Amino acid sequence: MTESLPDLSAVLGRHVTVLGSTGSIGASTLDVIRHARDIYGADAFPIEALTAQRNVARLAEQAKEFHPRAAAIADASLAPALKEALAGTGIEVMAGQEAVREMASRPAELVMAAIVGAAGLAPALAAVERGAVVALANKECVVAAGEVLRRALERSHAALIPVDSEHNAAFQLLEFGETEAIEKVTLTASGGPFHTWALERMAHATPEEATSHPNWRMGHKVSVDSATLMNKGLELIEAHILFDLPPQKLDVLVHPQSVVHCLVSYADGSVMAHMAAPDMRTPIAHALAWPRRMSSPSRRLDLAHIANLTFERPDGVRFPCLALAKACLQAGGPAPTILNAANEIAVEHFLARKIDFLGIARTVERTLDGLAREMNGGAPATLDGVLALDDAARKFARGVCIAAAA
Repeated sequence: MTESLPDLSAVLGRHVTVLGSTGSIGASTLDVIRHARDIYGADAFPIEALTAQRNVARLAEQAKEFHPRAAAIADASLAPALKEALAGTGIEVMAGQEAVREMASRPAELVMAAIVGAAGLAPALAAVERGAVVALANKECVVAAGEVLRRALERSHAALIPVDSEHNAAFQLLEFGETEAIEKVTLTASGGPFHTWALERMAHATPEEATSHPNWRMGHKVSVDSATLMNKGLELIEAHILFDLPPQKLDVLVHPQSVVHCLVSYADGSVMAHMAAPDMRTPIAHALAWPRRMSSPSRRLDLAHIANLTFERPDGVRFPCLALAKACLQAGGPAPTILNAANEIAVEHFLARKIDFLGIARTVERTLDGLAREMNGGAPATLDGVLALDDAARKFARGVCIAAAA
């Protein structure tokens, strides 16, 4: 380490576990760590564990480069392939969903929770419960199990650093703000690939079109959520839980350039904005180095080149998923858990070409209506309660999709 570099030894020495290392966020996390090692030294951010769902080849490639103490594949049938690929490396190999959860419980100071969907809930909670610094890139954990997560944080005093660009921006702005003087926190949405499409055209949108995001490189599920604006609805619920803000103090603006990620409006008329190029490595670097800052390989913002920043209200007619999420935010209780589960099933069926793009919102709405009795209860207070409600919502949504495809 050269004398010109800041002393980041306290954060660079953190052992890191990456849950979901082969996905978009996981791979970007390893890219930031690779950059940190180039800049600060080869011993920066030693890796405790890496996990993946099914991508054995990429997990083995990552393990050989970053030399974790352990690697786990969630699909137990792929254990022999991973063991063969890592034979002779000295890396401990495990398999199965419980193994992934065990990886989160290992003694890494920081856990990047990047498993997409409800599958990431149990591992993320395991990391929180042992008091780790948890860099959370899985909004579904907060939406589906907000009360469970809140109680776990209170018990363990774990530090939770949001990695979603908008929530990471809000986290940075609110860290130094006077929360009692906040009038509104506004999250921005790019508008996705169908920002200007008419409803008639959206009805025939293909999975390839829905996953071709104009600004961000993301996994298929998150990309579809961005196309429906469900992503922003889930983020409103997440912001409500993470920052303890009432629904009336949360808002969304469509901002196609994806440069301003969050705006915080104060009682005196001031508005603070967080700006950065649309590159997930920026919030990832912030989370890894928190409460310090370090160099990252992310793109730099060139406002002169961009020239114009525009904002507009979201269109509730063309993007009904946002309205559904807002209604669930207001309802609270079990509604967000049902919303999240139904959306995951609907997106899964759309990507499989079993329902059309507009059918995603229809599926979610019909599931919420069909589980009206369950909606009358309180939010699940245990992980088992969350998983049971999640399962019921998935079964109902799957039935809606099958009926629509018949």
